[in-house]
Amino acid sequence: MEGMTRGELAKKTGLSMATIRYYEESGILPAPRRSQGGYRLYSDDYLVKIKFIKDTKSLGYSLKEIQEVLHLLGRDMDAETLKEYVRGKIVEIDEKVESLRSIQSMLATLLETPQTDIHNYLDSFRKSED
Repeated sequence: MEGMTRGELAKKTGLSMATIRYYEESGILPAPRRSQGGYRLYSDDYLVKIKFIKDTKSLGYSLKEIQEVLHLLGRDMDAETLKEYVRGKIVEIDEKVESLRSIQSMLATLLETPQTDIHNYLDSFRKSED
């Protein structure tokens, strides 16, 4: 029997068997070949694909984005197309960083609010309407 079982793949990758099953069912990973007895058999290619999934998730890619890239990689994706995906992710991260900086600035401004204004604000939630 050539190939790994789902359990062996899970041990080698650090993913749970349920996660691997989810990736298959959602189309992120292709269905593995089956043995004559019906067991799923995973080739070493799955180790590479799962490492890619884990790495790209840690870089902030969604599972949907990862699925799209894996689909393109399974075809004849060229280096420029892959770089374009990466450039797009960098722009997205820059926008998130800018948004977080804006939120941080607003929160810092709130810390400078006078105590009486804060108490008046809090009291407005505590007053009952008569």
